[in-house]
Amino acid sequence: MVTVVIPTHNRSRFLREAVTSVLAQRGVPLEVLVVDDGSTDETPEVLETFGDSITAVFQPHRGVSAARNHGIRLARGEWIAFLDSDDLWLPGKLEIQMAFLEAHPHLRICQTEEIWIRNGKRLNPRKYHQKPQGHCFPLLVERCLISPSAVVIHRDLFSQVGCFDESLPACEDYDLWLRIGCRHPVGLVEEPLIVKRGGHADQLSASIPALDVYRIQSLVHLLRRESLTPEHRKQAFAVLERKCLIYGAGCRKRGKWEEAERILGLLRTVASVEVV
Repeated sequence: MVTVVIPTHNRSRFLREAVTSVLAQRGVPLEVLVVDDGSTDETPEVLETFGDSITAVFQPHRGVSAARNHGIRLARGEWIAFLDSDDLWLPGKLEIQMAFLEAHPHLRICQTEEIWIRNGKRLNPRKYHQKPQGHCFPLLVERCLISPSAVVIHRDLFSQVGCFDESLPACEDYDLWLRIGCRHPVGLVEEPLIVKRGGHADQLSASIPALDVYRIQSLVHLLRRESLTPEHRKQAFAVLERKCLIYGAGCRKRGKWEEAERILGLLRTVASVEVV
């Protein structure tokens, strides 16, 4: 069985389509958990229309990581999939993905290609957004190249690497993919099977400034807490150094001297224990 975790907060206008796209999947036994992260809109009324076909869980507003983690804890499936409540799955997504995993039994995580829609118009990803596969840590550390809405993950991985970091208000997925990618290969179904809808004001990428500060935090945690290979350490530190220098320079340009010194001081502290 696959447990599908759908975190949501005040997205009743998208939620019905998202849940419907999951319930339309065929060929795979499903458990559908919708975690309402303290919504104050019509989300409860929308969820009631699905009756017993889903399990709706309410929690006080604590952020998307806490909502996903709540779903992970409740999940009964061997495999766990996620769908952001503003995205959609296309027909056959889960059946194709599970067949791929059955054909590649060494894999514990895989994703699919995706279609990008922004403000109602389709966008073509740039070359550097190309989804990776295999042992791809050097690519994952550069930018977030795995979409939560596209992945299926074996539940054992969460026991091994931990869940989403609830201290991060953004880039929590980048943080998790690093912890997984430094240990495991990533599978890729080279077919677009999800629709990512962007451009609305409540997206984290639109509502939280300076996202790189959270990527920096993720890299610091990775270097301090994980048993990386020497090559992975070198790669992670190189990206951390570049991001810190760019972010620090931007802070200075805007007169944010204390923030610049904080970030550059953090880099110096990490550099003092790195052999690169």
